[in-house]
Amino acid sequence: MSEELDLIIDDAESSMKKAINHLEGELLKIRAGKASPAMLEGITVEYYGAPTPISQVANISVLDVRTISIQPWEKKMLGAIEKSIMMANIGITPQNDGVQIRLFMPPLTEERRKEFVKKAAGEAEFSKVAVRNIRRDAIEAVKKLQKDGLSEDVAKDAEKNIQELTDRYIVLVEKHLAAKEKEMLTI
Repeated sequence: MSEELDLIIDDAESSMKKAINHLEGELLKIRAGKASPAMLEGITVEYYGAPTPISQVANISVLDVRTISIQPWEKKMLGAIEKSIMMANIGITPQNDGVQIRLFMPPLTEERRKEFVKKAAGEAEFSKVAVRNIRRDAIEAVKKLQKDGLSEDVAKDAEKNIQELTDRYIVLVEKHLAAKEKEMLTI
């Protein structure tokens, strides 16, 4: 029985780590006025008939705090990359000079910063909900084991451990959100 409990708790922790990793990835995509190659993740370009991430057809580099340079390995990809960025609607107009594409980050207005903070808060809330759902599933699994003969004391201890794990991951979500908010509100 204790092996099954350990498995339930380990599985819950693993799932909670995945929720945190997902949150980190989503927060990276929210631009904070600083240029970041992560902003282009998820944008694909048509390359020999297959949708391919921009990072696999071009060199992406940050020139300065507000500029990203995209230099395709094949010149004929310039137009396709430019079109993909426009269609992704990330709020930046690409500048194509015939050799590379540059993305200039406009300075964020106070209103836009608050909008991004709301978006980050929404992502954090999704992560909290995911962590709580994982907790619920783990506690249900413990209760099922209790019906199959697990002692009540052991079940209560397991539920307490799952709750402590949940609390720890909720605090981690809040720390990530606070750091992103600070980054976005810093001018």
